[in-house]
Amino acid sequence: MNNPEFDSQHIWHPYTSLSQPLPVYPVKRAEGVYLELEDGRRLIDGMSSWWACIHGYNVPELNAAAQNQLQDMAHVMFGGITHQPAIELCRKLVEVTPAGLDRVFLADSGSVAVEVALKMAIQYWHSKGTPRNRFLTIRKGYHGDTFGAMSVCDPQGGMHELYQGFLPEHLFADAPQCRPQDEWQEEDIADFARQLAEHQHEIAAVILEPIVQGAGGMRFYHPHYLRRVRELCDEYQILLIADEIATGFGRTGKMFACEWAYITPDIMCIGKALTGGYIGHAVTVANHKVFDAFYSDDDRLALMHGPTFMGNPLACAVALKGIEIFERDDYMSKIRHIEQISRQEMENFSDPRIKEVRIMGGCTCVEVHDPKTLEGFQQFAYERGVFCRPFLNYMYSMVPYVISDEELIQIFDVMKDWFH
Repeated sequence: MNNPEFDSQHIWHPYTSLSQPLPVYPVKRAEGVYLELEDGRRLIDGMSSWWACIHGYNVPELNAAAQNQLQDMAHVMFGGITHQPAIELCRKLVEVTPAGLDRVFLADSGSVAVEVALKMAIQYWHSKGTPRNRFLTIRKGYHGDTFGAMSVCDPQGGMHELYQGFLPEHLFADAPQCRPQDEWQEEDIADFARQLAEHQHEIAAVILEPIVQGAGGMRFYHPHYLRRVRELCDEYQILLIADEIATGFGRTGKMFACEWAYITPDIMCIGKALTGGYIGHAVTVANHKVFDAFYSDDDRLALMHGPTFMGNPLACAVALKGIEIFERDDYMSKIRHIEQISRQEMENFSDPRIKEVRIMGGCTCVEVHDPKTLEGFQQFAYERGVFCRPFLNYMYSMVPYVISDEELIQIFDVMKDWFH
């Protein structure tokens, strides 16, 4: 049995039908922004491997960071042990995240970082003697594929709709309608404010993706909405969790999307770009108010969560080097330039089948009216030297920040050619 046959018969790929799967392309190596296939074909990666590989692939400095760390230790457990790579990474994260987020929990994936945040919030109220176990979020959100994370994803029309009735039932406010470029309308926050007031004594925390909702629909919303959420959480003394797994490290044009609204959450989840796609890792950072609720001589009040690979030294060493590169090479300027080219190429592009083109930072999304419009696009892009994988009724690019103008324009040309 050759490799393609074995793959198709024995390997479960994500988010695709088993009877009519999307095509899979055998990648031999990757470098820069290119995926090189076994047949020698090279594809520009328009996805940054699900938004993680912001530095591109096969980066000499990141390779060296991993190789140097490998000489000392690839992994040790983080229970009862600490090490320099973890300490230095956490020190840097306290420096670059919004002021006040200075307690760091190392996780091993974005979904786990969200699980940890939810557990922190529930245990916070338990420690205060007033247990709460519900969360308020907004529709069209996505927070991961594990059970706690799924429970705060939109249960209607989302990818986890099948699990309704099994997952805990939380509170979902109407999705924001005001876009960043619109004039703010206070009624946009009305349903959220109403639910927060009605359920204030049940809600452990509010959780949302700031400014850009990712896999739930690539929706961009007004920064004032987030500012009002922070104000309302303060008014009712409810914790705010910002899921920056997709938006963190510059994807929206700010280091963290919360900066658009000039707010700091009580808990923030970071992943994806943290290690530049080299090794799965994530963090949950919290403020002293959350941390202090766990400060007790009672062992039962400890945070009972400890992923096997939390604080993995290889991941920490690569993440620390990645942040150094991000700052040294002024990635925020690169992202602003990517947005400029994206607007130049795509902002005024229209077709009767297109509902809206949305651009922010390193995100470009083309929403169509009918998902069938995008059937076959992945193969179409492949034949033109681009890897771009649509989902639902969205065609989008989340490119590595090291992409050249010519490579970025080639991605957009393929998108536009699809409609011609």
